[in-house]
Amino acid sequence: MSTSTIPWNDIPGGFHPESSPDFLPIPQLQDLQFHRLKATVRRAFDHVPLSKKRMEERSLTPQDIKSLADIAKLPFTLKIDLRDTYPFGLFASPMDEIVRLHASSGTTGKPIVVAYTQADINVWASCMVRSFAAAGVHRGDVIQNAYGYGLFTGGLGAHYGGEALGATVIPISGGNTERQIMIMNDFGSSVICCTPSYFLHLYERARELNIKPPRLRVGIFGAEPWTNQMRIRIEQESGIKAFDIYGLSEIIGPGVAMECSCQNGPHIFEDHFFPEIINPDTGVPLPDGSEGELVLTTLSKQAMPMIRYRTRDITTLIRTPCPCGRTIRRIARISRRSDDMFIIRGVNVYPSQIETALLAAEGTMPHYQIVLTRVKDLDQIEVKVEVTPEVFSDKIRAMENLRQKLENSIDHTIGIRATVTLVEPRTLQRSEGKICRVHDLRVMK
Repeated sequence: MSTSTIPWNDIPGGFHPESSPDFLPIPQLQDLQFHRLKATVRRAFDHVPLSKKRMEERSLTPQDIKSLADIAKLPFTLKIDLRDTYPFGLFASPMDEIVRLHASSGTTGKPIVVAYTQADINVWASCMVRSFAAAGVHRGDVIQNAYGYGLFTGGLGAHYGGEALGATVIPISGGNTERQIMIMNDFGSSVICCTPSYFLHLYERARELNIKPPRLRVGIFGAEPWTNQMRIRIEQESGIKAFDIYGLSEIIGPGVAMECSCQNGPHIFEDHFFPEIINPDTGVPLPDGSEGELVLTTLSKQAMPMIRYRTRDITTLIRTPCPCGRTIRRIARISRRSDDMFIIRGVNVYPSQIETALLAAEGTMPHYQIVLTRVKDLDQIEVKVEVTPEVFSDKIRAMENLRQKLENSIDHTIGIRATVTLVEPRTLQRSEGKICRVHDLRVMK
């Protein structure tokens, strides 16, 4: 049976590295990618009017794709395309072949809708099996799945993968923190899937209730950017091993890329998702090792093929071999986006830079708020950050020393002086799912 059919996915609870595409020789992987790319371009050209229109505008036909390098000739797909063609305009399969629909929350307008055939669901489950296996999760583990179920792709994506692996899945979904803690302890959860910020909230709440923290072994964290400093904080405080999983609904959901035990960047399952790095300003492709915007092309998606989808995530594509033996490439940890930037006095600033500066100091907690104000046409930045109970109850001099240290750290990191306000624990609002990014710009005369 050929690798393209992923035979191990049909074995309940089985993951066999010798037959996994993670370890394919690179020439064989590239042959598979090219074969699937040609089929994907043909499917999009024949069944998606927008794809056909844009290719014809470039005088392209599917026959013009004669090598993997020719992918650069194809037009990009943007998130706005999904909204402009809402709800079903990018589907390449008829509705009687589509078995599931997911959608975004639509907080910025019309939601984006994504579709799956049964074959797409099987591929998604197989990618999640590979994700769990990369993190050392196995049959017999108890997975507490605190990603949201429903239209959000996170819950069901992790659920199907956990079951296919042969693990026990608790479909608890997000929220209801105290119940989460009780279930975690009573059911003996060994693995948790949720956003990193929510895990910190869970752990913090357990300590407030004087409940012995759960004896988890592995955390699968994604759905929001998080820094390596936050990973260090999570692992030191909880004793678990924290893994970064990457995905997006437009491509398939969670399971596009996953860290292995080496934790040196998520491996992209590039037999199904072909990665490129481009200059976010010009759209020009960049070589491996260059930082830029990640662009993904689905290679096996039937219901909704995505060609050169601009993710807006800033990262680097890593070709150097990983000690784990996987031949599929890795991406550097994604902690910022090209559209997640604000400009202060002409300087580009990303929230992740501020988080890195804050978490480098002892006594802070990974909960902060950035407030931008404009006073007489001059932009000002204030950072409110929670401190540990020990620091907050300490002497005023110690608090002032920490505040100055944080201001200096931020200044050194972003080149701008920010005002730091230290607040007591649990002052700032918590999120029980994805972090909600609110741009707080107050104009003061």
